[in-house]
Amino acid sequence: MSQFVQVVDDDGDEPIELPTEPNSDLLLSTVVAQFPGVCGLKYKTAESKSTRGVRLVEGRLIAPDEGWASYIFLTVYPKVGLEAQKRKGDPLDYPGSKSKKLDKMRCSDLIVLGLPWKSTEDDIRKYFSTYGELTMVQLKVDHKTKQSKGFGFIRFADYESQLKALSQKHLIDGRWCNLRIPNSKCSVHPELSNKIYVGRLTEDMTSEDLHEYFSQFGEVREVFIPKPFRAFAFVSFADPFIAQSLYGDDHVIKNVSVHIGTATPKNSERYMNDGYGSWQGLIHI
Repeated sequence: MSQFVQVVDDDGDEPIELPTEPNSDLLLSTVVAQFPGVCGLKYKTAESKSTRGVRLVEGRLIAPDEGWASYIFLTVYPKVGLEAQKRKGDPLDYPGSKSKKLDKMRCSDLIVLGLPWKSTEDDIRKYFSTYGELTMVQLKVDHKTKQSKGFGFIRFADYESQLKALSQKHLIDGRWCNLRIPNSKCSVHPELSNKIYVGRLTEDMTSEDLHEYFSQFGEVREVFIPKPFRAFAFVSFADPFIAQSLYGDDHVIKNVSVHIGTATPKNSERYMNDGYGSWQGLIHI
């Protein structure tokens, strides 16, 4: 049965109640929807007055032994060092120069995944300008072909516009795109996968066929077709953003329409270890 967890940015703020899952775990994505950029929660114990962190396991925050109702939880944000700020060109924040509240509200570079190949920087700017003023728009393209890689970066001028954009779904040029804060050491998102699942294969398709076809999008590291044949394959790219940009698409290979989906590590391990067959058909680049 779902419960509600009281969460604040700072002591003295009005708590926001966030719903848990039926097993009492609190999804980190639920917290991020209200507090973008958060990477965890902490709380002060009643007996010792010390601060404790909430355990995070695979994107799920685990309730303390005393339960969620016993505390009001404080948000935790990634720490950015002075050297990292220098490299990024952001103004340096020395201790005491700004309040924690203002520091948390500084805008971040946001990544836009799954962009249509035809979308230009002007298209991206025009779309996201409806949420607020943009200070940066960058579409990533292949240096050789000058074709879009299917993802890019934006930055808003004010934090309110960033919050508004992060809370919405985005349909750009007829395709649903994903807007998020890029990964950090304390990211709310798991590390991006560089692997795609290719379904609806026919038996005449070889690893070489798939390698040749998907190389047009970026460097292909490996191709795996399970043996015995099971009508699917895994393709791994050198650049994980290439894989992310292909998710959900249909492609025609050797006059057959194949579907691209996500490929989770546990699935690939299962096919390696469950006796269905060896890694025949695997190309290492």
